[in-house]
Amino acid sequence: MRTKILIAEDEPLMRERLLDLLQRSWPDAEVVAAAENGNDAWDAFLEFEPQVVFLDIRMPGFSGLEVAARIGTAAHVVFVTAYDQYAVDAFEAGAVDYLLKPIEADRLAKAIARIRQKLATPPADLSELLSRLTTAAPTPEREKLKWLKATVGKQIKLIKVEDVLFFQSDTKYTRVVLADSEALIRTPLKDLLAGLDSELFWQIHRGTLVNVHAIAAAERLDAERMVVLLKGSEERLGVSRAFTYRFRE
Repeated sequence: MRTKILIAEDEPLMRERLLDLLQRSWPDAEVVAAAENGNDAWDAFLEFEPQVVFLDIRMPGFSGLEVAARIGTAAHVVFVTAYDQYAVDAFEAGAVDYLLKPIEADRLAKAIARIRQKLATPPADLSELLSRLTTAAPTPEREKLKWLKATVGKQIKLIKVEDVLFFQSDTKYTRVVLADSEALIRTPLKDLLAGLDSELFWQIHRGTLVNVHAIAAAERLDAERMVVLLKGSEERLGVSRAFTYRFRE
C-alpha cells in the first residue's frame, strides 16, 4: 500500500516545489491533497486520512500548529517553516522533523528517510512541543462565535451557540440542532470550526461537531465503530476512527 501524504502550504511557488520534490524523492508515495490554508488542510486530512502530513506553520485559517494539534497522534507530522530560531530550537529539543524554507532536495531526502523508518511505529505525541511553540509564538486569539443567524421560513432566527446540541453537514448546508428545534445555515462546517470554542464543541466526525455538555455517553459498536448518545435526544452520532481517542479512558 502506498504511503498517503498531505501537504499544506499557502505560498503557491513553495507548494509546487514541495510537491515536485516529493514526487521525485518519494515516488512510491502518493500526495493525496495539496492544501492552500489550514482549514482546507484539516478537511483534507479527515477525507483522505494520510499517514504523513507536511504543514507550513504560518497559514491562513488554522495555523500549522492548530492543524497538528487536531491531528494529534493520527499521523506523522513534518513542519515547514521560514527560519524562526524559536521554532528550530523547539524542533531540535523535541526531535521532530522539520524543513526550513527554501526547501532543499537533499534536506527533504533526509527527512523522508527518517519518516519511512518511523512509519512502522505510532506517530509521536506532539502536545508538549506544540505547547512550547504556542508559548513562544502565540496564535492570535480569534473571537468566539456567540450567536448564529439562520433563516427559518420567513424569519431570521438568532441562535445562541451554547444552546446548539450539534452541527452536522447536510449537502450544501449545515444542520444546527437544538433541543426543541433545528435550522439550516449556509456556513460550511470547516468554516464554523475556526469560530467555535474547541473546548465546548468537539469534532467527532468529518461532518459532525457536538456540544460536550450535550453528550450523555459514548457507545462502542465494535472494535472500530462508536456512537455518541445525547441528553434528551434520540439522535445517535457516529464517531469516526480519527476521533475515538476523545472517549478512551
